[in-house]
Amino acid sequence: MGSIRMRKENGLLMFDFRYQGARCREQTTLPDTKENRKNMEKVLKRIEAEITLGTFDYASYFPNSPMLQKFSAEATDGDDQRNENGSSPLFRKFAAEWYEENCVRWKNSYRKTVITNMNRHLLPAFGEKEVGRVTKAEVLKFRSTLGKVEDGKKALSADRINHIMTTLRMILAEAADRFEFTTPCIGIKQLRVPKSDVDPFSLEEVLRFIENVRPDFKNYYTVRFFTGMRTAEIDGLKWKFVDFERRQILIRETVVDGRDDTTKTPESVRTIEMSSLVYKALREQHTVTRGLSKYVFCTRNGSPLQHRNITKRVWTPTLRRLGMNLRRPYQTRHTAATLWLAAGENPEWIARQMGHVNTRMLFTVYSRFVPNITRNDGSAIERLLESRIQPAVTYSQP
Repeated sequence: MGSIRMRKENGLLMFDFRYQGARCREQTTLPDTKENRKNMEKVLKRIEAEITLGTFDYASYFPNSPMLQKFSAEATDGDDQRNENGSSPLFRKFAAEWYEENCVRWKNSYRKTVITNMNRHLLPAFGEKEVGRVTKAEVLKFRSTLGKVEDGKKALSADRINHIMTTLRMILAEAADRFEFTTPCIGIKQLRVPKSDVDPFSLEEVLRFIENVRPDFKNYYTVRFFTGMRTAEIDGLKWKFVDFERRQILIRETVVDGRDDTTKTPESVRTIEMSSLVYKALREQHTVTRGLSKYVFCTRNGSPLQHRNITKRVWTPTLRRLGMNLRRPYQTRHTAATLWLAAGENPEWIARQMGHVNTRMLFTVYSRFVPNITRNDGSAIERLLESRIQPAVTYSQP
């Protein structure tokens, strides 16, 4: 909402309003009087009405304003963005511009996800359509096709579909803001995602796995199982972040697709305390790779491990040879949490070791794997009552 204000330097009135996202302050030669304010307020109401209707012509009101150059340049840029037949650019053109404007604030892994979503799904579906003419029905139909099996290919999961739809939502929301239309994604909710399967190892399974894995990966999996580090964290661990004196591992960086990157979240920056097993494993590893690479665990040429290759050549073959259930390597992180809980460690300490914001996930995800952490059979209240209530006195019949 605009206003009429007085400029303190000269006591003259000026218009103060917003147009195309910019603050506009236009000076007049009128002194600050009640009558002048009343007349200017009428003009201001007319200006704001025309802005709302889209008929406002800045030059007709303020022909000598320095702001004219700014709005003329923006109008030219906007015309360049629009296609020759419509009021907004083609989806593919706007999506490319949107990506270039936003990628600087994203992690490398997220940039890759967005590019994949755009090239593999969004551009084939909407690329040649005017971005302002994408309808809600088309968006819903597009989402529906993502969940269908075509040409024998596996249907996408609900979680994967939600990620693709998130990219589409962001593109259409930004376009709607710039070209003044209502995004068609309003009211379209995300698909319900089933809870992820948590299948941690028992302590006996952990020890058996470490005993039988390839000798050159024994230290690697000892650290994975007993620290709860994510794959990108352990593969990106550098010697400068290993403090043997304090027996601490500092999580400060990760490695994604062979490139150094930041941690998954700000909370993931943390300090992990070494157990005796982890300390011993890292000491042994120190003699192997300290002079070879800046990375604690690396290839023969000193480069970071490639997790897909390690899973294929070491992790899965070991599980099969031992007759264990096939699991994703990420289950080592779940295993660390359940082992800590089973040992009776403080939940807040465990949350800090894992990089969680609070202890909520520990009790909602992991507690069912630890039989003595929480009992739901009523035995605790029974023991309390037995300790506080005197046994009833029995009387013999006279």
